[in-house]
Amino acid sequence: MIVTFVHVWVKNEYIEAFLKATISNHKESVKEPGNLRFDILQDDNDPGKFVLYEAYDSDESAAAHKTTKHYLAWRTAVADMMARPRQGIKHKIIYPVDQLLW
Repeated sequence: MIVTFVHVWVKNEYIEAFLKATISNHKESVKEPGNLRFDILQDDNDPGKFVLYEAYDSDESAAAHKTTKHYLAWRTAVADMMARPRQGIKHKIIYPVDQLLW
């Protein structure tokens, strides 16, 4: 299983538009084969800072996500909303292993 924390910094004037586009992407992403979780988190102290928590059952499923129509539409829609480039950091779940399939 692969988990990616995608750190996103959004210009303040685009926060609502970013959320709309990202929620739309979320709704389709959770339907993908291999998707286990897709959460949208907003920093409590900085409303322009977001983390997308993406969990997939394999590297292949995570890679396939980046070829979907909804992801490509999201990437294009939010490109100019970024205050700086987004950063995706991959992680492995170590524990608890008995709760991998929420």
